[in-house]
Amino acid sequence: MTKLSLANQPKLADKASVPTYRREDLSAGILHFGVGNFHRAHLAVYLHDLFNQGKNLDFAIIGAGVMASDAKMRDVLKAQDYLTTVVEQDISKSAATITGPMIDFIAAPDFDAIIDRLADPAIRIVSMTITEGGYFIDPATGKFDPKHPAIAVDGANPDQPKTVFGLIIAGLKKRRAAGHPPFTVMSCDNIPGNGEVTEAAVAGLAALSDPDFAHWIEKNVVFPNSMVDRITPATGKREIDIARETYGIEDGWPVFCEEFKQWVLEDKFPLGRPAFEDAGAEFVPDVAPYELMKLRILNGGHAAIAYPASLMDIHFVHEAMENPLIKAFLAKLEHNEIIPVVPPVPNTSLADYFDLIDRRFSNPKIGDTIPRLAQDGSNRQPKFILPATAARLAKGQDVTGLSLVSALWCKYFEGVSDSGKPIVFNDESAERLQKAALASRADPKAFLALGDIFGDVGTNPRFVESFSKALARLRAKGTAATLADYIDGKL
Repeated sequence: MTKLSLANQPKLADKASVPTYRREDLSAGILHFGVGNFHRAHLAVYLHDLFNQGKNLDFAIIGAGVMASDAKMRDVLKAQDYLTTVVEQDISKSAATITGPMIDFIAAPDFDAIIDRLADPAIRIVSMTITEGGYFIDPATGKFDPKHPAIAVDGANPDQPKTVFGLIIAGLKKRRAAGHPPFTVMSCDNIPGNGEVTEAAVAGLAALSDPDFAHWIEKNVVFPNSMVDRITPATGKREIDIARETYGIEDGWPVFCEEFKQWVLEDKFPLGRPAFEDAGAEFVPDVAPYELMKLRILNGGHAAIAYPASLMDIHFVHEAMENPLIKAFLAKLEHNEIIPVVPPVPNTSLADYFDLIDRRFSNPKIGDTIPRLAQDGSNRQPKFILPATAARLAKGQDVTGLSLVSALWCKYFEGVSDSGKPIVFNDESAERLQKAALASRADPKAFLALGDIFGDVGTNPRFVESFSKALARLRAKGTAATLADYIDGKL
């Protein structure tokens, strides 16, 4: 067993791929908010690959965290010199790589140090993976919510920010005062138009205390859109044990992910950028088609299988795909209702893309879990499922399968699986979702009355009828029988 550290890298070379670059040759160029597993399996891996090629060594990462929980991640990574073991797992092979593009990590409550780093002219890109729920978006309108409590606090106290966006504003103000040009702000989260959404949050928060500076941000700061993709489950005892027992690496927080990764982004970096294309990223004039394809087919697929699998007591994603009813349900839903409302994507077959998704979901080595897919549905359903529903309703098209997805979500929030096991929720809106789900036993429209989630879809008569029918069938016959009815065209 070898503890992960810079000093021990030579000892690990026969167990994992190790960096060919030296830490002392790196200097900071990116500050990244949200140093979670996805970041360390995605942006950090692209930089690691570039650094191994001897390129862009002045774009190393400074990690930053605004949540109290980020301090735990900082402490674990600091103890191993900010190195991470990334284990890529394909169906037929696995391989471990030690990555080291991060050179420092600042976490709450040291907000002043974060602002100082943001003001450093060496920082040319500020990136973020703060989850879909971290952008303070009103789910019903898809727009920035200036009334969110955390935003209201930062708006009233701009000199003592505690949100990512408040810190970015403070950093930009300090740069402007010093005569330094603004950094590029790059979102790496699964949100439609993530660049525009980030700009709306930064400028919207700035406008609460300084409208003139908000206007300056809109005129001078660049927010490129991007599409990111790599299935990366949470780390638990299983992953720590595999790193230790299979690779002999003592890593306090290893990252396990699939071999596949994708990054499509706009080339808008006024202060320069790493040559991400040399590590496999793709720069395009318009990210939207790729983004919509991924959000609806992949993320929508995850959201579709999460709740039937939960109700059927299935823990792992690959186990859900081994269930013939869930696999057939997903395939019919994708081919009949989701893919038809995904616009064409350059040089891409949507049917082939779904076949790839099917294989990725079925990979047993990833260890991705249904509870991970089921969490935060109040933010994910309005982004991954309901837009496809709305698009079909607008065209007068059938929404039987998509209505069933919403009904399954409602049934899930009644709190017990079909076998009677209690369901543990992981959603900031869990209390009101469960209240609405229980009320839907008397009136199905009670769940759809969550207007900030369902918006106009929740009042569409055809959707209400289809949702109510699916929910009644679930309660009368159970999840498995209802899926079978849908597959057979009997729902």
